[in-house]
Amino acid sequence: MKTQLHRTALVVTVVFALVGAPLFSGLSFAADQHKTEALEHAKKAIEQGKGKHAEALKQHAEEALKHAKEAKRDSHVEEAIKHLQEAVKNAPQVEAATRHVEEAVPHLSAVD
Repeated sequence: MKTQLHRTALVVTVVFALVGAPLFSGLSFAADQHKTEALEHAKKAIEQGKGKHAEALKQHAEEALKHAKEAKRDSHVEEAIKHLQEAVKNAPQVEAATRHVEEAVPHLSAVD
């Protein structure tokens, strides 16, 4: 009976190691990928803002916001989301929107 219980525990442990661990690390990778995507779009939004292209700035800020909302949440991502929301809201005022995106970038670049 005791060996059967140990064997079952061993099987459960092995199954988790082979299936569960990669699954959870894949979820972490996906969240990190969203943070990377948010950062890339934020940088493009800044470029568009400096070129006075309000609509393109807004599109990239919206994409950055979408990815930031899917990223692993921490205080930096939360702060970036606030700035990106303001950038989208203020997109017609290109300078103000660009400043908000510029404020979001260091937060998206911050390491957890």
